[in-house]
Amino acid sequence: MTPTRRSITLGASAAVIVGGFSMPAQAARPTVGKIRRLSPALDAVMTENTPIEQIADGFVWSEGPVWVKDGGYLVFSDVPANIMYRWTEKDGASVFLQPSGYDGPPTKIFRESGSNGLALDASGALLVCDHGNRAISKVDLTTRKKTILLDRYQGKRFNSPNDLAVARSGAIYFTDPPYGLEGLNASPVKEMAFNGVYLRRPDGSVAVLDDRLTFPNGLALTPDEKRLYVSVSDPDGPVIMVYDLGADGLPEKSSVFFDAMALHKAGGPGLPDGMCLDTDGRLYATGPGGVLVITPEGELIGVIETGRPVANCAFGEDGHTLFLTSDDILVRLRLKTTGLI
Repeated sequence: MTPTRRSITLGASAAVIVGGFSMPAQAARPTVGKIRRLSPALDAVMTENTPIEQIADGFVWSEGPVWVKDGGYLVFSDVPANIMYRWTEKDGASVFLQPSGYDGPPTKIFRESGSNGLALDASGALLVCDHGNRAISKVDLTTRKKTILLDRYQGKRFNSPNDLAVARSGAIYFTDPPYGLEGLNASPVKEMAFNGVYLRRPDGSVAVLDDRLTFPNGLALTPDEKRLYVSVSDPDGPVIMVYDLGADGLPEKSSVFFDAMALHKAGGPGLPDGMCLDTDGRLYATGPGGVLVITPEGELIGVIETGRPVANCAFGEDGHTLFLTSDDILVRLRLKTTGLI
């Protein structure tokens, strides 16, 4: 079902200061949620009165944002609706690719058939976690032509690739839970015996990084690319794992970086999902309550709350804007820090 979209388009006038940075003044946008400060260390990132702007709404479940510098726009997914959207300051949100995932005849095998996590490769092409094709796909941003990059490991179809991170070498890390399949682990079309975290090397070869996680989900590389974070969206074990990577890109050791069970038990909406980092190595991880702001040492210093579960986040614009895909809405806020884009 295609959702009713109510994007908000605004005109610019004079300049105002938001989060310490100059931005064009605009007609008032609605704001949502609040910032919960848990440590004075959050003051280097944002203030408690930093506004969280709602910039588009009407989605079924928004996901996978990525900022496209060459063009100055955001692309993101509505996974159940099978639509990829494009958002700009001038035009708001508009359909960019439909269908974004499965484009075949009607079938009941999918729980969510659209695109999910997105990332750019070194050439500027869009890499897509393609639930409906159970693959990692590549989309030319100019022609919008899609090609399948990989859809199997050792001859077996992936479950439904969920999120990905691209290293400077061109290596691609991605997760493959069963969230796109009706019945999840019980789906009759599930071919993998596990829900894996994978590495696709620049030469095209694929290796399993971890086959023991119950529901691997979002992932992100640290600024030096020596560590990989992977979220586990299991209500019985909601954690963020960290992997110390060797020269070959595979883990030398792993451990639990952050345990979100206490937040989950407290009733915060959502589970560990997508994430991104700033240039100082702070992790912005979606989880119970909103976006958890976590230091490289694992200290939770604040939470960005939208009042809804947050699926994913990404930095964009000049690097000081954090975009959040949160259930049926798209929001943004200005930070003092610079994000990895």
